[in-house]
Amino acid sequence: MNRRTAFLTTLAVTTALTLTACGSEDTDTPAKSSDKAAGSTAPSSSAPASDDRPAIELPADLSYTFDWPKTGDKEKDAVLADSEQSIKAVDQAIVHQNPLDKAFLSYYEGEAAVQTEKFIQAYVDAKARVTGKYRYYNPTVQVRDSGSASLVYCEDQSKAFDMYLKDRKVNRTPVTANSYVLYTTQLRKNDEGVWVVTKLLSERGHDQCRP
Repeated sequence: MNRRTAFLTTLAVTTALTLTACGSEDTDTPAKSSDKAAGSTAPSSSAPASDDRPAIELPADLSYTFDWPKTGDKEKDAVLADSEQSIKAVDQAIVHQNPLDKAFLSYYEGEAAVQTEKFIQAYVDAKARVTGKYRYYNPTVQVRDSGSASLVYCEDQSKAFDMYLKDRKVNRTPVTANSYVLYTTQLRKNDEGVWVVTKLLSERGHDQCRP
């Protein structure tokens, strides 16, 4: 399965972005589309605004573990910190059902922004959002003198799922090798000092990420 549920796998954007997480429980019957947003859960996962960066607030049923310790290099650590926020910003846009969410637009540009906006819009069209637990690990970061950087990392989607908004039905899918995804990102440092994602590729089931 892709990071998000099967109804998104037909989109062309899945060639560059992964959709639905895979989990270990039985699959619930998806609810039909509805205009109702699942905003009743109080936010617990949040990041305060700093240096003109927008605040990110996510519902309590979403959690993130970033197993990538500080490197001791100021720029590399900044890439890692901004990448954490860029990941959460996409999920916030999905939760808000807004492909032009301010936080998302602050962390993506160019090719990555176009692809990711389509990814978010697919959730809006389907009246769905993400839920569960995500873990990120095995980061490799490189920073170049030109103000560009690359970050390669793994994502564990085995405990993350899609939820349809009308009845808050969760689509739970079995854990497979494809629950583990390798991401390769290109970033640049913009005029505000934020490391923004310019390109994003993924490879599902990569040996580097599987337990």
